[in-house]
Amino acid sequence: MRISVCPGTFDPVTYGHLDIMKRASNLFDHVFVAVLHNPYKVPLFTVEERIEMLVEETRQFGNVSVETFSGLAVEYARQKGAIAIVRGLRAVTDFEFEFKLAAMNRNLEPSIETVFMMTSSEFSFISSSAVKEVASLGGDVSKWVCPGVARRLYEKFNNAEGVNHESDESCTSD
Repeated sequence: MRISVCPGTFDPVTYGHLDIMKRASNLFDHVFVAVLHNPYKVPLFTVEERIEMLVEETRQFGNVSVETFSGLAVEYARQKGAIAIVRGLRAVTDFEFEFKLAAMNRNLEPSIETVFMMTSSEFSFISSSAVKEVASLGGDVSKWVCPGVARRLYEKFNNAEGVNHESDESCTSD
């Protein structure tokens, strides 16, 4: 069985993240989406909230599980029996950081490959940080995140007028 791990903070999950997860689910028999608990970051959403959003939005893929981990992603991948860690790239600026991380992981565990996937061009500019900033200022984030995620963002920022009340279900993917 070909297993991969897709680690990240996912604060919050965006269409760019889901694009990578969907494509990884087509390449691997099983994908573990691993929500990082990083004590050095102060996320907007709790680990539990991020897991809830990811479970809701990845249910459509069928072969994706969502869990949390702390520590090294490569160690988590080894525990899951993964052959690869999937990392999404948006632009050239992501590559240097990801390249160094992949080299460190390869040094720690040579049997686990890092697979880089370019996000689809329509999502290449989306970042969780930018989405949070726009939502915090009352802007429309519906083009970048699923309706349920947008609703949670606006609730966090007490800005209910930004919510598209017509569609609170999870998003569907083409």
